[in-house]
Amino acid sequence: MGRALVVVDVQNDFCEGGALAVAGGAEVARAVTAFLGGAAGSYDAVVATADWHEPLPDSNAGHFAVGADPDYVTTWPEHCVRGTPGAAYHPALRLPAGTVHVRKGQGRQDYSGFEGEVQGQGDGSRTGLADVLRARGVDGVDVVGLATDHCVAATALDAVAAGFDVRVLTDLTAGVGVRTTIDALTRLAGHGVALATSGTR
Repeated sequence: MGRALVVVDVQNDFCEGGALAVAGGAEVARAVTAFLGGAAGSYDAVVATADWHEPLPDSNAGHFAVGADPDYVTTWPEHCVRGTPGAAYHPALRLPAGTVHVRKGQGRQDYSGFEGEVQGQGDGSRTGLADVLRARGVDGVDVVGLATDHCVAATALDAVAAGFDVRVLTDLTAGVGVRTTIDALTRLAGHGVALATSGTR
């Protein structure tokens, strides 16, 4: 069984000081880097996803609140605008050579890394993550990153739907809210996602 590590949205805007900061985001960046230092060789692929949105006044298909306050459920303040420091990976995140980079958003309302576009394919086509992983012999994924109750959960659920064996390494994630994180983990378990930790995976 080939396995990939999918690092979801460990970007400046989702860490302390960012536009949509998640408490513990910077620590997740450090912890994922430490984990990769010992585990990178055990994975057949490492993937990093990133929100990559168009700037206002583009609403990104309703993802950004325009002319109203965001509800923080389906509409959000401007964040992770393409090419800005907020969209960059957190400086504590160190990814290995050969990491597969996925940009999601780009004018749409993407939450899952499986909705995004794999970068660097070179032929101008829109390439999805599931196809790239299968081409590398991957049939299982471990998901980590930000935020547990939003893009981590969406990525894990889409991975299940695509036929992958899925684990979420909960100690390498951080959520926006306690209740929404518990609800997300319960939903993931109900869909067959294994909830593990980096030390017991």
